[in-house]
Amino acid sequence: MVRVELARWGQRLQDLRQTALHAAHPRTRERFQALYLIASGQFNATTCAEHIGRSDETVLGWVHRYNTHGPDTLAYRRTGGRAPLLTANKPSGSSRPSRRPRQTTTACLATCGR
Repeated sequence: MVRVELARWGQRLQDLRQTALHAAHPRTRERFQALYLIASGQFNATTCAEHIGRSDETVLGWVHRYNTHGPDTLAYRRTGGRAPLLTANKPSGSSRPSRRPRQTTTACLATCGR
């Protein structure tokens, strides 16, 4: 049976739970929640994987990565794929004005809400 080696990294069960609740990314929260469930004895790795809808190999990989390299390796990092075309913080790279006509505000806004 695979165990989560908390003492090796100077962590307690409560530390896993806090990380699972407050991590910045949902994938990081999911990984630490799985470790918490396994370390607390509520599930083993196989039943935990079934419970959260992941494959056995995925959850076992999380446990092995934690045991070998520590908790920092489970934090989500974007590793591939295309970069998003537009983000909320980054303006588009085009300096050309749009060819679409601007929509002007009219009295219709006050009367019909459009």
